[in-house]
Amino acid sequence: MDFNTVHTLISEEELYQRIKELGEQISRDYEGKVVHLVGILKGSVFFLCELAKHITCQVTMDFMSVSSYQNATKSSGVVRLVKDLDEPLEGKDVLVVEDIIDSGHTLSYLLELLGRRNPNSLKLSTLLDKPDRRVVENVNVDYVGFVIPDEFVVGFGLDFQQEYRNLPYIGYFKADEEQAE
Repeated sequence: MDFNTVHTLISEEELYQRIKELGEQISRDYEGKVVHLVGILKGSVFFLCELAKHITCQVTMDFMSVSSYQNATKSSGVVRLVKDLDEPLEGKDVLVVEDIIDSGHTLSYLLELLGRRNPNSLKLSTLLDKPDRRVVENVNVDYVGFVIPDEFVVGFGLDFQQEYRNLPYIGYFKADEEQAE
C-alpha cells in the first residue's frame, strides 16, 4: 500500500466536541447508576479515556482485546479473543466502548459473549461507524460518535500496523496525487 499523505477526516476539535456530547447523553441515560465501561483494546483507549471524563455518574472500567485484522486493512471475519476481562459482569450496567465498527463481525461475537455473562444491561458505544461495510446486521449501536464513509482511517487510537494511533484527529490515507498523474 502506498501511503504518502494522511488527510483529515474529523478534526481534533470536532472529536472533542462530539465526545463531550456523547458523555452528556450517557450521563443522562445512566443517571443514578454505575456505568461499567468495557474498552476494546487497543484502539478504544483514546476514546474511552476522553469519554469517561464527560460522564458524570459513577464509572468503573475494564478492558478486553479481540482481533479480526491480523495486520491487514480489512477484517478477516475470524474473531480471536486476545485478552479477557479481569472482573465478572453479572449484575452490572455495561457499556462496550469501541473505536470503530465496520463489518460487525467482531462486535457481534463480543456482544454475544458478554451477554452470556449476565450483565444487568449491555449497550454499545463507538467513536466511528462505517455502515457501508456492515456484513453482520444484528449489531445495534446505542451511541455513535460519527458515521463515516468507507475509508481506511487512522488516528485517535486507530492504527495501521500499530502506527498512527497518536494522531490527535481522524485521518485517511491517499496516494500522492502528483505521482498518480
